[in-house]
Parts: sequence; structure tokens; C-alpha cells
Amino acid sequence: MPSAKEIKSSMRGIRDTMKITKAMYMISTIKMRKAKHQLEATEPYFYGLQESMSSILYNFPSIRSRYFGEAEGGEDEVEKSGPVKKGYIVLSSDRGLAGAYNQNVFKVVENLVKDMPEEEYELMVVGELGLHTLAGRGYNVNKEFHYTATEPSLERARIVSENLIKDFYEGKYDELHVIYTRMINSMETTVETQQLLPLKRTDFIDMDNAKIPRHLRSSETGNLGDIEGDAKEYLIEPSPHVVLDEIVRNYVTGYIYGTLVQATACEENSRMTAMKSATDNAKDMLNVLTVQYNRVRQAAITQQITEISSGARALRKNKEQS
Repeated sequence: MPSAKEIKSSMRGIRDTMKITKAMYMISTIKMRKAKHQLEATEPYFYGLQESMSSILYNFPSIRSRYFGEAEGGEDEVEKSGPVKKGYIVLSSDRGLAGAYNQNVFKVVENLVKDMPEEEYELMVVGELGLHTLAGRGYNVNKEFHYTATEPSLERARIVSENLIKDFYEGKYDELHVIYTRMINSMETTVETQQLLPLKRTDFIDMDNAKIPRHLRSSETGNLGDIEGDAKEYLIEPSPHVVLDEIVRNYVTGYIYGTLVQATACEENSRMTAMKSATDNAKDMLNVLTVQYNRVRQAAITQQITEISSGARALRKNKEQS
């Protein structure tokens, strides 16, 4: 059994650790609220871009764009002679102590690329921890794609999206996918894989009422109005193709920014849960050590009393004999 001094030293170390976990919990709480506020603030702009794209695609059905996987000069899709190369943007964290946040992301990545040869995929990892971990495990990681996951900003999302759009347009990647963590509620998160490019027309315009842009619906019935008449008066300068491409670039930037903020909120939420569990476990350990310390202390006092009583009895016996 450890001595009282050793137990007291362990209790002191646990208390110091508990102060750190409490502080990290409070910091993660503030950062998660900030990330949620950032996401809510950008949603109107993001939905506005979706509506504008829906309007152009519906009013100009013959328009073709490389960003939709179509040949700009004709109606057929872009044909690929060799294997399709996919680029995966993986959103991880810069540091650990976030529970199973990073491991859940790594598990999804491994399931996606485990049967794919290296020439058919490339990982573009955001976050220092994910970059070093996936590169260390032997996956095909783009080392030039190096961005931090801490404190996401619209400027960083714009830089990332410009590089991705450039690589996609030049044919370096045939498909771009984003792997990120989405928050379902404060207690549950999930890792999702979404295709970023090429875009799908059916995601923006559909004959179902639920997917018709609001400003194209009849005010009385909610159905389509006189679209043919509206399309004749629909004027876009300099051209629908140029405007659509610009909206797509802004849409990709907004999507990247949204996933960065969403992933940050999930990371801080996971860290909050981990730090709360660590603090609770530290309290339990302190309770156990306190009971153990009291027992050792009581045993030491009892031993001292026994030794004093034995000494007094021996002195009394010696005195009687003399």
C-alpha cells in the first residue's frame, strides 16, 4: 500500500490536471458557440446563391458548364478516357484531446480508399493531426495542400476553393468530395461524405414543388408560374454562362466555409465531452484516493498510539521490577 505522502502527491497532481480539463471545457464551449454563430450568419448568403443558381439553370436549360460535368460546347457529358481520379478533402483537427472525433474521420477515409489504387485518388487533409496521421499510414496524401483547421475564416475558404476549382477545371481531378463531421444535435455527430464537384443539376432545380425556387412559384398555388414568359424577360449580363460560373465559384467557397465551421463546432463539442468526462473521472479518483488516504492516516495514528501505549507499559513494568 502506498504511503500517505505518495497518496497526497497523487491527489495534488489530479487536482492540477482537473484545473486544466475544466479550463479546456470552458474554452471549447466558447469556441463551439462562436462556430455556431458563424454558421448561422452565413446561411442566408449561402441559400441565396443556391436560389440564384436554380433560377439560371431553370430559365436557361440549354446552358452547359464544366462545373456540372458537361462539355461547354455541347449537350454530352465530359468523357474520360482513363480511370476517374477522385480528390477527397478531409477535415480533421490540429490537435488531439477531442475524444473519437479524428478517429471517426480516419475510419471513413480508410473505408473509402482501401480498395483504390493510389493513382485513382488523392487526399487533401485540413488539420495537422490528420495530415501527419494519414501520411504516416501510407495513404496518398497531397503534401502541398497544407491548411490549418483552427479558427476557420471566409478568406481561407476562398483560397482553398480557388485551388480546388483550378485543379478540377484543369482536369487534375475528375471528382472532388468533402469528408467532414456534421453536428446532428449537441449529443450526436456524424461523419459525412459529400460530392463537391461536379455539381448535379437535380440538386438545384427539380419539377417537385419542394425544390422549385421560391421566387419562381405562383404566389397563390405555390406551383410554377409562367416560366416561359419570365424567361423571355430574364436578362443576365454579361452572359448566363459567365454569371453561372461565378456563382458556382462562390457556392464552392461558401460550401467549403460551411464545412470548416461545422467541423470546428463538432471538434469543440467532442472536446467538451472529453474534458467533462476527464473532469468527472478526476473527481472519482480524488474520492477514492481521499478514502485511501484517510485509511492510511488512521492506520498510522493507530500504530503510533499502540507504540506509545506499549512503551508506557514497558516503562511501568521496569519500574515495578526495580
